[in-house]
Amino acid sequence: MWDRVKEAHDNGQVVEGKLIRKIKGGVVVDLYGVEAFLPGSQIALRQVQNVDALLGQTVAVKIIKLNKRRRNIVVSRRSVLEEERDRMKATILKDLAKDQIREGVVKNITDFGAFVDLGGIDGLLHITDMSWGRVQHPSELVKIGDKVRVKVLNFDPEKERISLGLKQLDAYPWEGVEEKYKVGDRIKGKVVSITDYGAFVELEKGIEGLIHVSEMSWTRHVRHPSKLVNIGDYIEAVVLKVDKANEKISLGLKQVEPDPWLTLDQKYPPGMRVKGKVRNLTNFGAFVELEEGIDGLVHVSDMSWTKRVAHPSEVLKKGDAVEVVVLSIDKEHRRISLGLKQVSEDPWPSLAEKFPSGMELTGTVNRLFDRGAIVDLGEGIEGFIPLSQLGIDDLKRPNDAFEVGESLTMKVTRVDVPNHRLILSVKAWMTEQDDIALAEWTSKRNQVRARIAANPPAGRACRAQSKDDEVVDE
Repeated sequence: MWDRVKEAHDNGQVVEGKLIRKIKGGVVVDLYGVEAFLPGSQIALRQVQNVDALLGQTVAVKIIKLNKRRRNIVVSRRSVLEEERDRMKATILKDLAKDQIREGVVKNITDFGAFVDLGGIDGLLHITDMSWGRVQHPSELVKIGDKVRVKVLNFDPEKERISLGLKQLDAYPWEGVEEKYKVGDRIKGKVVSITDYGAFVELEKGIEGLIHVSEMSWTRHVRHPSKLVNIGDYIEAVVLKVDKANEKISLGLKQVEPDPWLTLDQKYPPGMRVKGKVRNLTNFGAFVELEEGIDGLVHVSDMSWTKRVAHPSEVLKKGDAVEVVVLSIDKEHRRISLGLKQVSEDPWPSLAEKFPSGMELTGTVNRLFDRGAIVDLGEGIEGFIPLSQLGIDDLKRPNDAFEVGESLTMKVTRVDVPNHRLILSVKAWMTEQDDIALAEWTSKRNQVRARIAANPPAGRACRAQSKDDEVVDE
C-alpha cells in the first residue's frame, strides 16, 4: 500500500479517498486502507462551513506530503479542484464572446452587484444591470447559490474581466414609451423614492416618472414631498413631458384637480370683504391666509389711513384673525392684494375740516429721516414736517437737532386729501412767537444738539418703507 501511495505522490497522480472522520484542523481520509490527513484549508477552493456534511463521501485528492517513517500522509482536494477550474477556465476563455447567453451560479454578493461563476471564471453582474426597475440591493433579486441565465455585456480576455447583464434578457421598456404615455394622459403608479426636489413614481417595471415639488399642489407651499406623499403610495398623476432619449417622464400631481386660480376672481371679486388669518409678516407687509393654500398680501401702505406703518408688526401679529378687503387678483403671477385700512371709511375728507390751515398743534416726534420728521398727533393720526419747515435754516439732517419722543409745537400747513398727507410746519409757528419764546426754543434746540453730538446715533436713520414718504418739501 505504501508503494502505491509513494508512486502516486512521486507522479502527482490524482487518487480517490474516503472522508472518515473529523479531527482538529481537518479530516481523516482512508487512502488504500491507510489513513491520510486532509487539512481544512485543502478541502475546497473556499473555506467549508459544514465539514460534517462531507463525511462518508469519496473525493479525488492529490498527495502533497509523505513521510513513511512517521507514517504521515497529507493530501489536498483543493489542488485537484484548482486544476479542474483552470481547465474549465481555459475552455471558457476560448469560447466566450460578447452577447452570449450563459448559465452560472451566484458565488458572492456585494453592495454593488453579484459575482457569477460561469464554470471556472467569475463575471460581475452589476446592480445597474440586474433589472430595468429600481434595485436597492442585489440581494433583492439573487442569492448565493442561485443558478442564473445572464448575457455577456463585455469581455476583456487579457485582464480576464467579464461584465454580465440580467435585465438585457428582457425587452427595453422605454421602447415606444411616447405612444404608451402621452402628454396629458392620467396614469397611476407607485411612489418608490422621495427626494428633496420631488417624488419618483414607478409606472411599470423599468419606467419611472418624476413629480417635481412645484407640480404637487396649486395652492399649498410644499416644502418637502413627504408632506403629501409617502413611499409605497399608489397615486394618480398627469403626464407633463416624455423624454425618451434621457429616459425621463415629468408628471404632475396638482394637474389631477382643476387650477383654483382660474376662477379665484369669481370667488373673491375685488371689493369683497373676507376674513383670514395672518400667516406671516415681512418687512413690506403681512400675508393673510384666506383658505388653505390661498394667501393674500396686505402691503404696509394699506394697513392704516392715517398712520405711516414702518413694519407690519406695529399693526398685526402672526396668528391674528383679521377682516380685509380684496383689492386685486393677478392670476398670471398668482398674487392677491388685500387691504386692511379699506375695511373702514377713509377719514381724510373729514380730517381736512378737523385740521384747518393755520391750526396750532402739539405732537410727539415718531420718526426722523432725511426729508423730515413724522409726528404723532394722537388718535392714530400722523403728520409730516418737511426738513425746510423744522425751523433751522442750516439743518442738513433732522436727527442732528431733533430726538424721537420729544414734543413739538407746530402749525398745519395744509391737508392733502388725495395723497392722505397732513403737512405741518414748526417754522410757521415760530413766526408768530415773541423773542422770549424763540429764545427758549433756540436754547432747547442747542441742548438737544449738544446731547446728540456727545452721543451720536449708531448710523443715520433709515427711511420708512411706506410709499407715503415721498413728500416734496414745501
